Amino acid sequence: MRKRMTLSVVVPLFNEEGNVTPLVEGVRTALGDRYDWELLLVDDGSSDGTLQEVMAAAEAEHRIRPLVMGRQFGQTAAMQAGLEHATGDVTITMDGDRQNDPADIPRLVEKLMEGYDLVAGYRKDRKDRLLTRKVPSWIANRIIRWVSGVPIRDNGCSLKAYRRELVDSIQLYSDLHRFIPAVSVATVGARVAEVPVRHYPRRVGTSKYGLSRTCLLYTSDA
Repeated sequence: MRKRMTLSVVVPLFNEEGNVTPLVEGVRTALGDRYDWELLLVDDGSSDGTLQEVMAAAEAEHRIRPLVMGRQFGQTAAMQAGLEHATGDVTITMDGDRQNDPADIPRLVEKLMEGYDLVAGYRKDRKDRLLTRKVPSWIANRIIRWVSGVPIRDNGCSLKAYRRELVDSIQLYSDLHRFIPAVSVATVGARVAEVPVRHYPRRVGTSKYGLSRTCLLYTSDA
């Protein structure tokens, strides 16, 4: 009998108290019994009630694994912690602000199974402000494509799918999670593809990263 695919979903969280419960429900609805899955919620030193919401969700659902950072280390460090603890054949990363749609996860996994090592989502109809989000992101992505030669159009989209072997080879630091496709191709010759994904306006809470980080090519929608 063929072993059923296992899936790990890694979500860094910083002050996303109002998004934890609907995020969990979205993942549960999207994945259901289709995969054996786990959801790793990484609290990056939140100062609101995010950690309490995470622990309550884990208490109610055995497939949820809480990871707690000792203080705020940043999105890249939180994502690396989640990747290191993920156990699935495939790992999904996504933001915790619910601008990504968990319903897109099966589409990324299906594309990955065509023979790719990494599948990146790109926000075809991005629901963000033009001057402070879209324009800086467009500039940053053009620069990354030009420097790396890797034709990824939306490096700032956290919704990505990775094979286990690639996850084991990734070591993130600084803001390197924005450069995973380029680094993966350069270091291990990863086969990379893109698929369009949905994107929504932020419903709850406020963005944690702004235009001041554009000079670092940090174009997060978190």
